[in-house]
Amino acid sequence: MLTEHWFKIHHILNKVQLILSIEYSINQNSKAATGVMKKLNTLSILFLAIIALSGCYKLQKDYHYVKATLDPHINMTAKEFMNSRGKGGTGSDTVFKLMQLGVEYAGIDMAEYEKPGRTFIFLHNSAIRTTSGSGASLKVTGGFFFDFPIFVKDAAGVVIKSKIDPTQDSTRPALQWTDYSKETVKNYLLYLIIQDEYGFDNLGATNTSVQTLLPAGAAVAKTDSRLSWVITKSTPNPNLSATTSITTSSTLGTGGFDPEGKMNLKLENSQNAPLVVNDRTVDRTAGYIATNGQIHVYDKTIFPFRYSYL
Repeated sequence: MLTEHWFKIHHILNKVQLILSIEYSINQNSKAATGVMKKLNTLSILFLAIIALSGCYKLQKDYHYVKATLDPHINMTAKEFMNSRGKGGTGSDTVFKLMQLGVEYAGIDMAEYEKPGRTFIFLHNSAIRTTSGSGASLKVTGGFFFDFPIFVKDAAGVVIKSKIDPTQDSTRPALQWTDYSKETVKNYLLYLIIQDEYGFDNLGATNTSVQTLLPAGAAVAKTDSRLSWVITKSTPNPNLSATTSITTSSTLGTGGFDPEGKMNLKLENSQNAPLVVNDRTVDRTAGYIATNGQIHVYDKTIFPFRYSYL
């Protein structure tokens, strides 16, 4: 239909141009020639506009907008959600597998993920470990295993000194949870369970300090990993331009965990308003509503402390 319409209008336009050309040739030696040419140009533009509008009219269709809101309710407990996308996930949807393996290694009762009135920070596999290569050439390139490497030890369990700097302990990225002590892994994962529910409905652009299940005073053993080197504080850094800084010392490290077992949560003042943990890590997907609380998923390292400075 649109093609036939185009050819009809084009045919009419050719006829008009022919008539005006004849008129122009008759009056070419007169001042009227200028007026004829103006008529020709004006009519040509008019017909082109008709063609364009006709095409738009034929192609345009009414669109009925239906308002819809995504439902954040997952209709399962946090435990069931982890299991459904963990070791028991379908196909490639095993994004919580490494977290689930950590929970099992640490000996945390999965009933903790069924108790009501809690907020759960879930770790995507990438928040724990990202890699490159495979087999013998496999390298850990990101995540908790990379950011907090373990100390290399000899057969007797003694930390080996670095060949590059003999005054420093030798370290390497962890490959699996068992490279850390069970106590370290347990405390880290308990830090990711928050008492009470927090989400988009009750957080703002300024930090809210929330209490986790991590016991106050928990610390990483000096021979475990470089997390033990982190100097942590219970009060904000007086230097407001260094709120995300991380200060480490092999001698002054306080054990890596928040002294009070607390976490800071806030909504970043940006277009997507991500949920930020400890001013350092933004969510991958936040706001899942489980039957026993809220779940927020992260694919970058969660640092288990609010403040770090000397």
